[in-house]
Amino acid sequence: MNNKIVHKLVTLLLVFSLFIHFVNIQVQAQEQEAVVSVSSLKVRSGPGLTYDTIGSVHKNDKLTVVGKENDWLKVKYKNTTGWVASWYATIETEGLDNKQIVSKVNNLNVRTAPSVSSAVIGKLNEGEKYVAHQSEDEWVEIDYNGQKGWVNNTYVTIVEHTATKTPSPASSIKERKFVISVDALNVRAKPDLSSKKIGQVNKGDQFNVLATDHQWVQVELETGKKGWLYSFYGSFTNAVGSSSKTTSSESITVLYSGTNIRAESNTNSEVVKRAAAGESFKVIETINDWFKIDLGNGKNGYIANWVVSSSEETNTPETSKETEKEQKKEKVTRKKGTLKGATIVIDAGHGGNDRGTTGALGTDEKDITLKTAELLSSKLQAAGANVRMTRQSDEYVDLRKRVSIAHQVNADAFISLHYDAINNSSVRGYTTYYMNSHQKELANYVHKGLGDMISLKNRGVQPGNYLVLRENKQPAILIELGYLSNPTEEQHVTTRAFREQATHGIYNGIIDYFDSQLK
Repeated sequence: MNNKIVHKLVTLLLVFSLFIHFVNIQVQAQEQEAVVSVSSLKVRSGPGLTYDTIGSVHKNDKLTVVGKENDWLKVKYKNTTGWVASWYATIETEGLDNKQIVSKVNNLNVRTAPSVSSAVIGKLNEGEKYVAHQSEDEWVEIDYNGQKGWVNNTYVTIVEHTATKTPSPASSIKERKFVISVDALNVRAKPDLSSKKIGQVNKGDQFNVLATDHQWVQVELETGKKGWLYSFYGSFTNAVGSSSKTTSSESITVLYSGTNIRAESNTNSEVVKRAAAGESFKVIETINDWFKIDLGNGKNGYIANWVVSSSEETNTPETSKETEKEQKKEKVTRKKGTLKGATIVIDAGHGGNDRGTTGALGTDEKDITLKTAELLSSKLQAAGANVRMTRQSDEYVDLRKRVSIAHQVNADAFISLHYDAINNSSVRGYTTYYMNSHQKELANYVHKGLGDMISLKNRGVQPGNYLVLRENKQPAILIELGYLSNPTEEQHVTTRAFREQATHGIYNGIIDYFDSQLK
């Protein structure tokens, strides 16, 4: 009897050890490596600055990442595990074989590098698909018109690569154009502001893109000369063919994997199929907020218009003037809960050689204002707003230039985003500023929306004598989203989770402000 018990125990131990070995193999297959980017980095016992230091690692050391919590990485350290700050380490890239991305939003920035401080080389529209190569932290590298570009993975769905009718990279480069958006812009011999001026172009002019160099675009002028334009003063577009008519296609593209296709045009109806992101279907007819689509083999189904993109909604640059003329009409007909027709300027504070404040833990204000601005921009665009950013990369923009942008586009709202600092490290909280009486209503609505979403101390709505408010004829506000001089608050407001909450609160406040004008 005892021998049988021993035999069973041995068998169980063997099975358990095999199971543990299998689990370890699975975990190792999912592990990533991070490379230390500072001279010395403390390893802590938990995910935060309040935890004890258990050791340190040095620049270029490779760490095996076994977990993540907020902005902290759990790594293997000697014979145990510890935690390091993710902002001082770079996650090694991960290959994405046979994958493609599907954009979930309009005007998604494509950048030269996996950082919001890198130059914007183009934009993706909702439903567009591109081949993916690798991922790095929260970024995905894609093939973009014959060159490599990076998009933030928050706004895309990654799916299996399928054959598409997208033009080859060679033809895409020929059709890629740069459209001038300012009254006059100098053409330079080299991609440098100090380079010789060889010409001038005007608003609305379009040029084929020959090459890009960080924030510069090389084009060919009508005279045949080749020159460089500063990309901040224009936009990229893919103009296929020479027709100036708006493209229209009776098809839709699914934005999210697992999207329900139903038997009838309501959410209570039977699900007949689940579609993957990137799948396209022919539209038979539109019924309220639903598309009746062809599923093949003589079968039909219904899909909600808020989970797909329709190419009928896309306008070519040639129609932009007509669109601008229609904006006033759209303001009148805009429905509650949307921002269709509203023009909003988002001002990411500081930039370039103007770092703003530097936090107690080393955070540069200019970096997180841009991250916050980009996230807010995507949310406002999704609600139908025409959004203009005063800067889209780590560059210096004069304060008066920021105000002039609001005046040029006749902005319905100007939102300047900042993070605060003071000599007293115990001071904390968020504040919303306005200067002129016509700006106070916007400040009140946005401050309330923000307060409903974040847990920082409420420092109220106050008058603030800032140039971007004082000189601004448009409804304009400046928001201070917490104190970087307070180490605890800095740690909190620099997280992705806080930016998500804060931008959602600002978004809600803007919606409420515009809804109040419809009463």
